[in-house]
Amino acid sequence: MGGFATRTEVLLGQLEDLRALLSAIQSTNGFYQRKLGKAPVTPRTIAEYREQVPFTFKQELVADQREHPPFGTNLTFPLNRYTRFHQTSGTSGSPLRWLDDPESWDGLVDSWVEVFKAAAVTPQDRIFFAFSFGPFIGFWLAFEAGARLNALCIPGGGLSTTARLSAILENEATVLCCTPTYALRLGEVAGQDRISLASSKVRLLIVAGEPGGSIPATRQKLESLWPTARVFDHHGMTEVGPVTYECPAQPGVLHVHEPAYLAEIINTDGALTSAGEVGELVLTTLRRTGSPLLRYRTGDLVRLPRDWHQAEGGQHNPCTCGRSLLRLEGGILGRSDDMVVIRGVNVFPSAVDEIVRSFPEITEYQARIRSVASLPELELSIETTSTDLAKELTARLQRSFQDRLALRVPVQVVEQGSLPRFEMKARRWVRES
Repeated sequence: MGGFATRTEVLLGQLEDLRALLSAIQSTNGFYQRKLGKAPVTPRTIAEYREQVPFTFKQELVADQREHPPFGTNLTFPLNRYTRFHQTSGTSGSPLRWLDDPESWDGLVDSWVEVFKAAAVTPQDRIFFAFSFGPFIGFWLAFEAGARLNALCIPGGGLSTTARLSAILENEATVLCCTPTYALRLGEVAGQDRISLASSKVRLLIVAGEPGGSIPATRQKLESLWPTARVFDHHGMTEVGPVTYECPAQPGVLHVHEPAYLAEIINTDGALTSAGEVGELVLTTLRRTGSPLLRYRTGDLVRLPRDWHQAEGGQHNPCTCGRSLLRLEGGILGRSDDMVVIRGVNVFPSAVDEIVRSFPEITEYQARIRSVASLPELELSIETTSTDLAKELTARLQRSFQDRLALRVPVQVVEQGSLPRFEMKARRWVRES
């Protein structure tokens, strides 16, 4: 099916690349020299690698860059070898600066090519990139990957939302790359400006940066706003690169691009999770030698398939799409640092998004976490197109929170257009002291 690598071939390739990576970085990379010690790490198996190499935490990288400004010491080559600079968005703490040498960057582009191939993007497509092309890595890699595929790549940086809509329609773009939030915003503005997206040539929305692409209610809302298109989810991070892409046969399931990443899913104790359990995604970047990460705690929460046994190298029966790559059921479920406990209930932003997006009358929302008698409470502000039915809508939304999360969540309707809109990652959760 599709000529995909077998599970055994995937594992052998990972081990070979892992050994090459460790050999390359241990003599020159200051950050990992200090972290791994003087004795060379030469694992014979992936299990042995997990035993010999400790986790890498974002706080360590932030501290390293603070103590060795501006770029830190997680650099394998002399500084003059590096040609690419990017910076994390800083939505979950201090931003990190990240450098890439040409070979590492080329490998990252290769990974994005695989995303496009899985999405069935071809040289006949016209890809519109609706993002600002700033220091956040965003779709920089995707732009170069699209060019490598010989597709027409149309940059949308520096344009207003209305101007981007015009460019998408006038240039007959067939693929749109942006965050789920911004795809919703484009659809909202199209409605306000009486622009018919039903006449659009866009057949594919490739979304990243947020969990929304794998949330059923968000997917449904996106596809209702863009009636000619289907949603294709992808996820990555500045410090690791493009990690996953949606299974072509199973919407809402993400495949880890394991030729470039060694993935682990761990519980709160740091042990591998069992089949079917939720845990934190840990990644080793096998092909980013210039600025590598070993066993990086991403903070992303994911669910292991029920037929996948990590200690045994994963399942040996391929996915229905033919791939033997690790599957993440439900995509990225949330982030460990975003979860909040409200009256004993673990609440993730993705769960709130799923509930809110099931109400088509709601155009935007904001969640506020505030302390009441030293305990966190969740409140919601919403904008709606049905202002005459606002009281009924808030009652139905509150009832939905009660039914699905067993929580009473106060909801207030605010003036249309009063809540912030976002081009890149949305920041809908506000924590009040």
